[in-house]
Amino acid sequence: MSSDIHQIRIGLTNNHPCSYLKDRMERVAVALDSSMQSDENYEILLANGFRRSGDTIYKPHCDTCSACHALRVSVPSFTPSKSQKRLINKMKPHLTWELKPKLDENWFSLYSKYIKARHRDGTMYPPQKDEFDKFANSQWLNTQFLHIYEDNQLIAVAVTDILPNSASAFYTFFDPESSLSIGTLAILIQLEYCKNSRKQWLYLGYQIDDCPAMNYKVRFQRHQRLVNQRWQG
Repeated sequence: MSSDIHQIRIGLTNNHPCSYLKDRMERVAVALDSSMQSDENYEILLANGFRRSGDTIYKPHCDTCSACHALRVSVPSFTPSKSQKRLINKMKPHLTWELKPKLDENWFSLYSKYIKARHRDGTMYPPQKDEFDKFANSQWLNTQFLHIYEDNQLIAVAVTDILPNSASAFYTFFDPESSLSIGTLAILIQLEYCKNSRKQWLYLGYQIDDCPAMNYKVRFQRHQRLVNQRWQG
């Protein structure tokens, strides 16, 4: 851990069933110091493997498992793959996007459709506006909502935290009936924003190799993983 934050107070949750790997237990370490709740300090914590949920800053701290690796993409070094280039070319004629400080009025119908189709067994079901608001927003961060439209129809929203030298891809929901690879598309757009804004990193959350739904993240080159508190890659 960076010497800048080695003295922060940490609290540990109880063990509970893992949200991603069956038959495993998880717990997290929670940063207890309110002084960490600023964009500058949170950026340091991101670089040390932390994430947030609402205003709570945490990182995995499991007893017997280390499958979660924080992953980030070097914006200046990023080169899209052939399939990513094809997706970019496919999106140009029909898709537009915009970062907004607030959600479009019709966001909840899209969110509900996504949760009911993809995460009916998850903690976000049944979908509720107030629960999403507590989860996605923060009182001390510049959180923006990347809206993606296909022929002026909202098809995806990517919640994005904007930091001094980086951005963090926090959460994405989308039309589950779309034929596009929207998770990949959202990251490509976030990388474009970061490049235009001269950001160094785009943080993509945790990568778990045994969780197939996450494996699209490792296709972004050049990416780095945080393994044993060292960024590798």
